[in-house]
Amino acid sequence: MLSEKIESALNAQLNAETYSAYLYFSMSTYFRSINLDGFASWMFTQAIEELAHAKKFHDFIFQRGGRATLAQIDGPPVEWASPESAFQDTLNHEQKVTGLINSLVDTAIQESDHATHIFLQWFVTEQVEEEETAGGVLQQLKQLGSSQNGLYMMDREMAKRGTGYPAAE
Repeated sequence: MLSEKIESALNAQLNAETYSAYLYFSMSTYFRSINLDGFASWMFTQAIEELAHAKKFHDFIFQRGGRATLAQIDGPPVEWASPESAFQDTLNHEQKVTGLINSLVDTAIQESDHATHIFLQWFVTEQVEEEETAGGVLQQLKQLGSSQNGLYMMDREMAKRGTGYPAAE
């Protein structure tokens, strides 16, 4: 059984993960609007991954006898100055999510909720990967500078990350 404090914190994270999906879907739309379909595909895949994270929180709350509640999601930005700017925002966002997860872990420890603490370890590890990936793409974009050829090559590389979902017809 979840304490009210843990249930509330898990629901807040469920909604934060949902916002993350919304943000990355917006970034996908931005990249598509500037004809960087590989980046758009990469961000769409990221959005789907964030929805999977939200589902993990949703399911865990119910597993523990709680009730998942959805809150209003703020609208994400819709424009960025450049691909580099979008990935700087991505890295900043992932660092924020890492802080949220770490705070959740602290709450689970304070509440002596061992099951939640164990559940959250997957997310702790996942956030290391998320920050590394976003930071890596950002560094590559910085190295490209104003090279349009380099951006084109990178866009092709970014397209290789698939969602596992069939293409819409």
